[in-house]
Amino acid sequence: MIEARRLHILRAVADHRTVTAAAAALYLTPSAVSQQLTALEQETGHRLVERGAKGVRLTPAGEILLGHTHAVLAQLERAEAELAAYSAGSAGTVTLASFATGIGMVVAPALARLARSAPGIRVRVQDAEGDASLPMVLDRQVDVAVAVEYRGAPGADDPRLTHIPLYAEPFDAVVPVTHRLADADEVPLAELAKDPWIGPYPGNPCHDVVVLACEHAGFQPRLEHSSDDFRAVVALASADAGVALVPRSALRGMDLTGVVVRPVDGVAPTRRVFAAVRRGAEGHPLIRPVLDALAAVATVN
Repeated sequence: MIEARRLHILRAVADHRTVTAAAAALYLTPSAVSQQLTALEQETGHRLVERGAKGVRLTPAGEILLGHTHAVLAQLERAEAELAAYSAGSAGTVTLASFATGIGMVVAPALARLARSAPGIRVRVQDAEGDASLPMVLDRQVDVAVAVEYRGAPGADDPRLTHIPLYAEPFDAVVPVTHRLADADEVPLAELAKDPWIGPYPGNPCHDVVVLACEHAGFQPRLEHSSDDFRAVVALASADAGVALVPRSALRGMDLTGVVVRPVDGVAPTRRVFAAVRRGAEGHPLIRPVLDALAAVATVN
């Protein structure tokens, strides 16, 4: 008989590619993870993982089992949801991870809505970049992620997750007031090809949006200054250190002295924000109201 606990470990190893990283995500020791993998191999009668210099990869048998693992774990999430519904779970705690702007845009308004509609549900919020929250959901560190689409992110068809689209927002060009395009109604990105750029670090989903937008305009941005804090990005632009693309919502309430904000000419680069939970958990009586509240406030914004 295969133990579901060991399937969690197999999926974590597949996601993180090393025993050490999987152990850290699961709050286990590497030796404990290795022991559980060995026990799983004994239960199945197949070698499931191969260790190499670059980490761990699944064998063909391991890949077969992983496909069933997604279905089994999703069904267990549904079982927990139905049992919670059976016991009329109207009070409890839901953990949620979101990037900072998402907290301001939808998470905080959703909490205010829940305080009226479901006062028994307590939401604990953690600030996490858009590319960090999805692994936190998969590793069961949080229940809900508010995340951003990015290259390499699990897609809407990923068997491990359920996606709930929330909103999409454009990026605007931010240039110093002394910039040659400061008086333009719209900024053609191609005209910024030779400028120094300010932007998020690689790995941040917004970095991907900026780089892809510039590539579509025919150039690679010369990123001279890096910060994941858009207030710092705007401050550097106001000091004439370069130009930037910034999500429109991140500019709300910000001191824009010294810069000019203009829409991008043509199709604006856009980031798409969604909520995600482990597949099967979307019907949980504590999680469902949170998802509904996020979706409701997103349509208002």
